[in-house]
Amino acid sequence: MSDRIILLFHKMHGLGNDYVVIDESTEELIPEDKKGEISAELCTRGFSVGADGVIFVSPSIEADIRFRIFNSDGSEAQMCGNGIRCFAKYVFENDVIKEKQMSVETLGGIKELTLQVENSNVKSIKVDMGTATFKTSAVPMATDEEEFIDQELLVDGEPLKLTAISVGNPHAIIFTDNLEDVALDHMGPIIENHKAFPERINVHFVGVVSPQEVEMLTWERGAGFTMACGTGATSTVIAGYKLGLLEKNVLVHLPGGDLKITVYEKDNKLGGFMEGDAVSVFEGIMELDL
Repeated sequence: MSDRIILLFHKMHGLGNDYVVIDESTEELIPEDKKGEISAELCTRGFSVGADGVIFVSPSIEADIRFRIFNSDGSEAQMCGNGIRCFAKYVFENDVIKEKQMSVETLGGIKELTLQVENSNVKSIKVDMGTATFKTSAVPMATDEEEFIDQELLVDGEPLKLTAISVGNPHAIIFTDNLEDVALDHMGPIIENHKAFPERINVHFVGVVSPQEVEMLTWERGAGFTMACGTGATSTVIAGYKLGLLEKNVLVHLPGGDLKITVYEKDNKLGGFMEGDAVSVFEGIMELDL
């Protein structure tokens, strides 16, 4: 016989990338061996709350607080730019961490966040996303190439130029002059599950408007089409800067809204700051079988 719990949750979104937020900062509510399964259940639109992922607020011994995120298919992701902004807004406005500067533990490393607050409401969040790597061993990517930057990969029988990069989680960046013609529902899953990416990959098609502005479409690993992707936007601008297509300060237009990305250099590596808002949609209570 399964256990039944009463679960308090919050629904939030960052540029339309939506999440169920569960506060386990003082008590574990979902057993560890059930987190993936329950996350997939909660994310199922039409049958449950519905979301792109589930965020858990957890205690940390390495930082102020710990961020965990599970995709809609139940897999745990290393990091999520839109998710961590929602996380920061939640923990500040619900008095978990009442600091405008906070360090957050993620599977992609510790991230430093700065919150802009007005009348106790978080208006925007700036995240130091850390430095990126183009090393294929870190992505990971199955290739003899040490880096895969603007190189051709055979996709669906045709050569496709892409750049593989990791900012704690993996991204394939494809710059295109015909963004409106991209068949994302077709190409996204093919690239995500390509044999070159043994742990799958997030996929982004990008149109350059100017050196300070891009448009981006995302097929997210484990979630499919999403309205926005913060780590993807950061990776896109860093890759574009590396290729000489973009400057250091870039506005990224996504279907759900805009993000500001600023590239910096540290220890001969490229990193990025991401800045954007997050929105609390509603809170609710549901009965859940474990």
